[in-house]
Amino acid sequence: MLDDFFIRSIIGGVGVATVVGPLGCFVVWRRLAYFGDTLSHSALLGVAIALLLQINITLSVFITSLFVAFALLFLQKSQKLSSDTLLGLLAHSTIAIGLIALSFMTWVRVDLMGFLFGDILSITKRDILIIWVGGLLVLICLILIWKKLFAATVSLEIAEAEGLNPQHSNFFFMIMLALVIAISMKIVGVMLLTALLIIPAASARHFSTSAEQMAFIAILFGISSVLFGLFSSLKFDIPAGPSIIVASLILFLFTISKNLIFKNA
Repeated sequence: MLDDFFIRSIIGGVGVATVVGPLGCFVVWRRLAYFGDTLSHSALLGVAIALLLQINITLSVFITSLFVAFALLFLQKSQKLSSDTLLGLLAHSTIAIGLIALSFMTWVRVDLMGFLFGDILSITKRDILIIWVGGLLVLICLILIWKKLFAATVSLEIAEAEGLNPQHSNFFFMIMLALVIAISMKIVGVMLLTALLIIPAASARHFSTSAEQMAFIAILFGISSVLFGLFSSLKFDIPAGPSIIVASLILFLFTISKNLIFKNA
């Protein structure tokens, strides 16, 4: 069954959608869209480092994203610059350095468009294994720290007062976000990855009455976007990665319109 490239794409896409749904909810709740964008942009630098050192790309992207995340936290505490200034600085600097580094590697044949906008149709069995194993690790970790992480999201002061150690939860959240970026890069690329994190979660917000319900609905919206995008790509011969994001956007617009209709009814 996995010899069919389209079936492999569906399995990989569904795996990514399953893990970005719940994690994307926390990105939306914490208003960290720009932070996620910075980490996803830094993935290209991770690719350049991997090709230069001839190491695993997923591992290199994970380590690079994690390094950028903690570098950002350090700069926020030690510098007088605002968070959005630091995010803009790191996001565009890392992707620029990555592009320049790749341009100097004339001995390496690089599919730059695949890294920037995804290449889900060329996904391999090994990629599927990495996505599902990595995704399951993130989901298990998220379930274990859900209460602490949600409490820290609602109120950092209350979480500290209850002895839930929000810094510990935030540390694991950074690790999970970096891992998700590493395993998702091949699906939609570094430029569109943040959209896959936030749009399904934002869509689910209009249909949920609890945090857990929103996370589950975000998974459903993510899977629907992947399926709709892949079949649209196959039918109309258009790029698969951007098609998934457009499908997600259409679902988001549908949720907004439906919400407005019910509100005015």
